[in-house]
Amino acid sequence: MKQSEPRIRKAARVLGDTISFRDATTADAEFILSLRTDAGKSRFLSATDNDVGAQRAWLERYAASEDQAYFIIEFNGDPIGTVRLYDAQGGSFCWGSWILKDGRPRQAAMESALMIYAYAIDYLGFNACHFDVRKGNAGVIKFHERFGAQIVEETDLDFLFKLRLEAINESRRRYHEFLSGSVIVEDGK
Repeated sequence: MKQSEPRIRKAARVLGDTISFRDATTADAEFILSLRTDAGKSRFLSATDNDVGAQRAWLERYAASEDQAYFIIEFNGDPIGTVRLYDAQGGSFCWGSWILKDGRPRQAAMESALMIYAYAIDYLGFNACHFDVRKGNAGVIKFHERFGAQIVEETDLDFLFKLRLEAINESRRRYHEFLSGSVIVEDGK
């Protein structure tokens, strides 16, 4: 009997060592919009209109969707960023919409990336990852390459990456000081 392919599911909360993710709601529209329209942070994002009503409408559509998970990243209960899982393709998932605000804790980038991998692999059952990064976003490109991501294609705007399970697991071991194990997942609302 063929095992079914993994699928992306939402979680109420995902707990790491020092930060947590919680499912995004329409109440987060202003915070999300503040990140997506920040001049420094939006240089490498798809364009977003500065329209809180449109952001709320997107979040309403998200709430009804069943093929993605969009999280607010929190530290001590305060929102510090966003991250999204989407575009499941067989055993591979995509992640993006990863934005962290200025003044966040030093470990937030590394811990949130490790949490995405722990959630997707340990909890959802994926075994690979794919994503795209704007060509000019050198810091993020270097970050993903340190995890073992490889460029497999490119468009005019983006590099398209793949990351195999072996590389993800090796990075989880190498950077274990940022996330000591897996994550705790709280389902339901």
